[in-house]
Amino acid sequence: MHQLPRIALVALAAALCTACTNQGTTVSNTPEAYGPLPDGTTATLYTLTNANGLTATLTDFGATLVSLKTPDRDGNLADITIGYDTLGGWVNDGSYMGATVGRYGNRIAKGKFTLDGTGYTLATNNGDNHLHGGNVGFNKKLWQAQRIEAIDGEGVQFTYVSPDGEEGYPGQLTSTVTYLLNNSDELVISFEATTTTPTVINLVHHTYWNLTGDPSQTILDHKLMLIADGYVPTDAAGIPNDGIQPVKDTPFDFRSATPIGERINGDHQQLINGKGYDHSWAVNGDAGTLRMAAVAYDPASGRIMQIKTDQPAIQFYTGNYMDGSSTGKGGVPHNLRTGFCLETQVFPDSPNQPQLSNAVLRPGETYTHTMVHVFKTK
Repeated sequence: MHQLPRIALVALAAALCTACTNQGTTVSNTPEAYGPLPDGTTATLYTLTNANGLTATLTDFGATLVSLKTPDRDGNLADITIGYDTLGGWVNDGSYMGATVGRYGNRIAKGKFTLDGTGYTLATNNGDNHLHGGNVGFNKKLWQAQRIEAIDGEGVQFTYVSPDGEEGYPGQLTSTVTYLLNNSDELVISFEATTTTPTVINLVHHTYWNLTGDPSQTILDHKLMLIADGYVPTDAAGIPNDGIQPVKDTPFDFRSATPIGERINGDHQQLINGKGYDHSWAVNGDAGTLRMAAVAYDPASGRIMQIKTDQPAIQFYTGNYMDGSSTGKGGVPHNLRTGFCLETQVFPDSPNQPQLSNAVLRPGETYTHTMVHVFKTK
């Protein structure tokens, strides 16, 4: 049994404070072979089940959340994530479903940045820009997995060592992502990383959610609240071009619960640029402090998902490029807007726009990022 590093334990302790009354209960953790990868290695599945029956399934391929089953208001369990039935689906996936994204989630303009006077060139795998770590990002890597102990049961910690120069990034980066499903129905995801050379970093969790539990249904009737007074407009390629702007009197105002589909097709240049919502919101409160960022609610099932984070921003994406060309769980196509993402992170293109947020990690420092998903019903 591997003990969490001290910094991760501190982060988890803060995130799990609501679970302290449930000490003594356990979370199961049963690994099983998932299948062979193209390079001959084998991926493994890990299942976490809490005292209330919530079940999270993870794989070391991409440090990916494969499924998460939660109850509706009547107690019926269903998988509320969009993805695939078999390992081959995840291997061939081009949408980063469920994966850990890195080294830098989101976009870097023109695939270039300068750090300490040295210029670096990355892959341009999203038009003229760099997206989600490049041609072979962390979502396509086999991570090392270990069971971990925490305040309330057990989880899985995945580790990946990215060599200096991988995908053009400087420094050897050692990253961990820890998943823990506790008995207060919280899925806690904690990231840490260290580097040998100054580098840029933005580790991101990229699950597509559909709280109906039915992947054939759109997410347009979900009600969403974002605890954010500002958002970041972008150009047509998704690069921030006007700093942080107020959401007031725009279709980007989700400060009160609003159906996702209510304004998504409106005549607003930012909605046209993103083909819907694909933007970052500036989460109210101080970055570095765990605070509420989003609340999503599906009126049909009664499921609620709250997200807390210590990051400055949350990216809200409405599956605008899901076109039915890939087949998901149960043979259901990934059709337009049948999943949404809520990704806590630093702002896009921060290596080139440091006024938005700091994305630099230096030797001797430890990058940390915690996000907590809280599941309820009404």
